[in-house]
Amino acid sequence: MPTIFDGHNDCLTRLYPPGGPPCGSFLERSEEGHLDLPRAREGGLGGGLFAIFIEELRHEGDEQAFLQSRSDRFPLMDPPLDPTRALEGTLEVAGRLFAIERESEGAVRLVRAARELEWCLKHEVFAAVMHLEGAEALDPGLRRLEFLHGAGLRSLGLVWSRPNAFGTGVPFGFPGSPDTGPGLTLAGRRLVRECNRLGLMLDLAHLNERGFWDVAQISQAPLVVSHAAAHALCPSCRNLTDRQLDAIRDSDGVVGLNFCVSDLRPDGRRDPETPLEILGRHAAYLAERMGPRHVALGSDFDGALIPREIGDARGLPRVVRALEQAGFAGEDLAAVCHGNWVRVLSESWRPRGGS
Repeated sequence: MPTIFDGHNDCLTRLYPPGGPPCGSFLERSEEGHLDLPRAREGGLGGGLFAIFIEELRHEGDEQAFLQSRSDRFPLMDPPLDPTRALEGTLEVAGRLFAIERESEGAVRLVRAARELEWCLKHEVFAAVMHLEGAEALDPGLRRLEFLHGAGLRSLGLVWSRPNAFGTGVPFGFPGSPDTGPGLTLAGRRLVRECNRLGLMLDLAHLNERGFWDVAQISQAPLVVSHAAAHALCPSCRNLTDRQLDAIRDSDGVVGLNFCVSDLRPDGRRDPETPLEILGRHAAYLAERMGPRHVALGSDFDGALIPREIGDARGLPRVVRALEQAGFAGEDLAAVCHGNWVRVLSESWRPRGGS
């Protein structure tokens, strides 16, 4: 089975909530959640993008109502996140990621360059890429960006499903269009150019369609969406239209296929009994529209309801079998499992342009 590199997980958020005690250790086996190092090894997962995601604090009793509203068929937009909380939480969680690397005694490496990523996958060292899901921790003047990049940040999601100083995310809604809200702000446009200059990958997951087209117009790097699926097969606000898929293909970019059941099913239901054939159907559609070179995996482990048949990271061989049943084989299968991520990260990490 090909080694897998995954475009998105929320393991850090589950294990190391900002402001609270750890809920476990990435280095130790657990039956909670989807991902830790022992289960990753068992499932053939060689690395991935580790999201730093800071949630808004809610009053006691609000969480149940919020989660229930997400399961309804009406668009839901989170409120803006306080930037001070975002920065404090980001630094705290980044520190946890540094500690994982140190405590692993060589089993985990925080990857900052393409040659490191390739070396890790070849030598079975788990490759973790630091990703910021939502740019709230950045100041509009972008004075913090160079520091975070120097510390190891290599992938930046402009938004989550809420507005910030740089752009607007799509709401949680089904059925719905990603064309919700305005495009990038002036600060967002500057951020795109600065990421190009630094060689910092931009992730367009959760970004609304007008923001997507703004990035497509400005950026000199491949267009990348770390975890999404095909809107033509599942009309979720979070999914990508055919026009967006064409633009990603034309930029030599990548889409990481999301395992979230409500973004895969034609009816948008949150049903863990969703068969893996549906995931394979999305992979085949993406490959037919864009070519296999532009299809990858973006599980959303620890951040979404995924098919029970996968279960957790140990179930990744079943994902590979679903891809094979959908027609992927040989070099194309290896490219979807890891090669396309290696290529697009290598290209995205090449500095280009000016500020």
